[in-house]
Amino acid sequence: MCLAVPGKIIKIEERDLTRMAKVDFGGVVKDVCLAYLPDIEVGDYTIVHVGFAIQRLDEASARETLALFESLGILDEEFGAGTPQPEPEPAPGAEPVAVAAEGAPS
Repeated sequence: MCLAVPGKIIKIEERDLTRMAKVDFGGVVKDVCLAYLPDIEVGDYTIVHVGFAIQRLDEASARETLALFESLGILDEEFGAGTPQPEPEPAPGAEPVAVAAEGAPS
């Protein structure tokens, strides 16, 4: 599936005569081409499809859409296993479990 996903522009730069941005999609940062939106700025939200910013979007709509996509598991589908996930909440009354750091003796 290929979606148009909202994200927040966190950095803009010129690369090979093309205006490019780092865009944050709820914790996943990707490179995006800004050729279709020459006036968009850092801090703006945009809808991105196949690596191109295609429309400016207000923050409330972007956050609502990202939350919906996340709740449906669509972000995992779109971005793969690298999508950050919240830590699971322990079951009520469950004892905390200590987890050793990788490479540390347990």
